[in-house]
Amino acid sequence: MAPTARARLTARALRIDWTLVLFAALSIVLVFLVVAPLTRLFTESLSDPKTGALTLGNFVDVVSRSRYLTAYWHTIQLAAATVALSLLFALPMAWAVSRTDMPGRGFFYFGVVGAFIMPPFLGAIGWILLAGPNAGWLNQIWTALTGLEDPLVDVFSLWGLAFVIALNVFPLIFIFATSALDLISSEMEEAAAIHGAGPLRTTWLVSLPLALPAILGAVMLVFLETIALYGTPALIAIPARFNVATTQLTTFFAYPAKIELAMAFSVPLVFVTIILLGAQRLLLRGGHVAVSGKGGSRQPMRIGRWRWLLLAHGAVVTVLAVVLPAAILVSTSFQTAWARPPTLSNLTLANYRDILFEQATVRDAMVNTVAFALSAATLCTVLGFAVAYAATRRLLPFAGVLSALAVAPVAVPGIVLAICFYAAYAGPPLSLYGSGAIVVLAFVTRFLPIAYVSCASGVRSLNPELEEAVLIHGGSRLRALVQVVAPVLKKSLFGVWILVFVICSRELSTAMFLTSHNNRVISILTLDLSEQGKYETLAAMGVVLLVVTSTVVAVGMRLIGRDFMLRKN
Repeated sequence: MAPTARARLTARALRIDWTLVLFAALSIVLVFLVVAPLTRLFTESLSDPKTGALTLGNFVDVVSRSRYLTAYWHTIQLAAATVALSLLFALPMAWAVSRTDMPGRGFFYFGVVGAFIMPPFLGAIGWILLAGPNAGWLNQIWTALTGLEDPLVDVFSLWGLAFVIALNVFPLIFIFATSALDLISSEMEEAAAIHGAGPLRTTWLVSLPLALPAILGAVMLVFLETIALYGTPALIAIPARFNVATTQLTTFFAYPAKIELAMAFSVPLVFVTIILLGAQRLLLRGGHVAVSGKGGSRQPMRIGRWRWLLLAHGAVVTVLAVVLPAAILVSTSFQTAWARPPTLSNLTLANYRDILFEQATVRDAMVNTVAFALSAATLCTVLGFAVAYAATRRLLPFAGVLSALAVAPVAVPGIVLAICFYAAYAGPPLSLYGSGAIVVLAFVTRFLPIAYVSCASGVRSLNPELEEAVLIHGGSRLRALVQVVAPVLKKSLFGVWILVFVICSRELSTAMFLTSHNNRVISILTLDLSEQGKYETLAAMGVVLLVVTSTVVAVGMRLIGRDFMLRKN
């Protein structure tokens, strides 16, 4: 072989594939984000706070105190009530939209998106203003009309709390149910109708059994979302003296902090999450022999007068979940005193002037919220895309482990993840507590599974020959990724970015233990202002947040399509 040819081959062999180096570095980042904090969950829960030795004493303390067990029991009760109400809200809407000739079906998609955009803590504030037992507007109107002093509704109760949470999480059941019902061929329903079954009997015997695995999967997600939620219980359950697991966790951080007890108390929540997520995956993996991949023939079911009842049901749910809370927030934001009638003398623009120009604390919280959401959404999308590409294309030796790490945070409730990050990185050597970095990193970790699953689905849909063509012509793997894969998937990536941005802007549980006075976000400030009774300022702040997130979602719908936020993945 000629010396020049041998030298060329040697140089090519010694050339470093910087793309693989980059992916290896991202894998190290993933370990930093996922493995280190989650490891602290188990090491701290098994550590003696005085000696550091291994012990089961923390778990013994948890199971031997009635207060802690009561919090678990209340959490189960709350989750069960929320699931029941969510099914009541979502299933009729899903069936009507997917299977019937009900008019105005497209309107309900926007109602579901609106329920998703509405942050849980703002929905809770809205319903406190509406259904508070003493000054809530619904109760004031009831007293004025009837002369009765007893309130019509009381949001500060188990069912009141479950009602408010269900109005926020029912879109999960709606999305899963409509996705399953859309795949069912109407031929089986027509056969049932030929044999004399009416619309309701046909739905009960044919449609719902076929969609049942997907519905049960959504039920498990609603259950998990409820047991992990902190903001709404903090606003409603604490004043109602109804202790649940997430509010109990905050008590471990009263001075002196009991990190080891908090970790031990959190472990059962993680195990329950893992079990239910595993069960959900098994349910959704099976499929149905009666459902074809293309959905078969689909004809809307004619339901006669029932369609107007379903239309009314969907309209009521939309009003309860979106219209009423948003309306009371907007009304309160323009009032001097929220409990007084909105007369001209009670109207003002001072609340907006204060939060935008005068109250530095509120203004800083709004800026922090947007900045953290922008940073976390960008980092989460980039990391999720890179890890999904490396794992899907098997670019690294342990692609399966990489994939498992990317989805692992989904098994950890947000408030538990925050405690893990606090234990891992708040103190030396990094000492990140009080900085925005620890909040952003926690957000990225918390929502990485969303970005990874969506990006992995997109990468799998691409033929690898597109990238191989770039490599054959001398391009690097990084060039193929930047100039071929990313442009093809740009709409999907933008959709992921918007989704993560909206979720981060409303996230409270993960930020709970990681923010200080200098880096508070709107969700945390909401709790402070509600305790001070400053609902006018709080409402103005919430309206600004809703305008920002709604604008981002509207842009996404315009560029990507109206259903980009309603996909299961």
